[in-house]
Amino acid sequence: MRSLTRRKALALRDPAPSKWKYRYQRMMLTPGMRTLFRVGLPLVLIAGLGVNWYSHDENRDATQAKLAELKAQFQNRPEFMVNALAISGVDDPQLIEIQAALPIEFPVSSFDLNLEGVRQHVEALDSVKSARVSVGEAGQLRVDVTPRVAVALWRDHETLRLLDQSGQVAGTISARADRLDLPLIAGDSAQDHIPQALAVFRAAGPIAPRVRGLVRMGERRWDIVLDRDQRILLPTENPIAAVDRVIVLHQAQDMLDRDVAVVDMRNANRPTLKMNKEATDALRRVSQPEADN
Repeated sequence: MRSLTRRKALALRDPAPSKWKYRYQRMMLTPGMRTLFRVGLPLVLIAGLGVNWYSHDENRDATQAKLAELKAQFQNRPEFMVNALAISGVDDPQLIEIQAALPIEFPVSSFDLNLEGVRQHVEALDSVKSARVSVGEAGQLRVDVTPRVAVALWRDHETLRLLDQSGQVAGTISARADRLDLPLIAGDSAQDHIPQALAVFRAAGPIAPRVRGLVRMGERRWDIVLDRDQRILLPTENPIAAVDRVIVLHQAQDMLDRDVAVVDMRNANRPTLKMNKEATDALRRVSQPEADN
């Protein structure tokens, strides 16, 4: 009887899985879900444990200190160290000026060098037009400099400034005797008209030994200053032609060797000569007896 009852119970049991077991089996057949259970959940668990460990101040401080130590050890490896400064393209005075502008203590890691900052420091110097900075072989910090080439000397009140072709300041000097090879200019806005000033100097070549410099007058024209307190007043327009005319008159009549104080060429149609004080007084003395008679 018991055996019959057991056989009936087995016959009534449904071999099919339950609804939830069926759904689980179907879900595990999906590749994405299998990856989630096998990889995703362990990673989430590990990340949770890590966050919990890192949330403690002492653990966080220890981690940061260790990372900083490893970083320092890597950056201070011999192959990353810069041991010397190499500057090219400049003479000795500019070399000393650039070295003074870069207070870098060697050796230093290349990771600690701000190459752009070094370039900006160098290009901030008046004597430097441009610079290229790089870390070269043998642990050298290379600074390749393109200097400003001075073409004129500008007397800016009490300061003598070197100017390049574009009128940019290329440095200063303490005395005119330091750069006798450069033409001297003066006056307000003189630095803004360097090409014209150089053209005037070239035109005055035949009397160059007597030329002391150019003075910008009223920010619109030039005066040529000669020795013996002589001046040539040039017009605003076409000053080169006026200089050429003065040179012709001088070569023909030795005009500038006479008792002339000013040669006024501002009016191209009527050049004017002004005698110096001694010549004027002598002329007055000669004319006075005739007037008395």
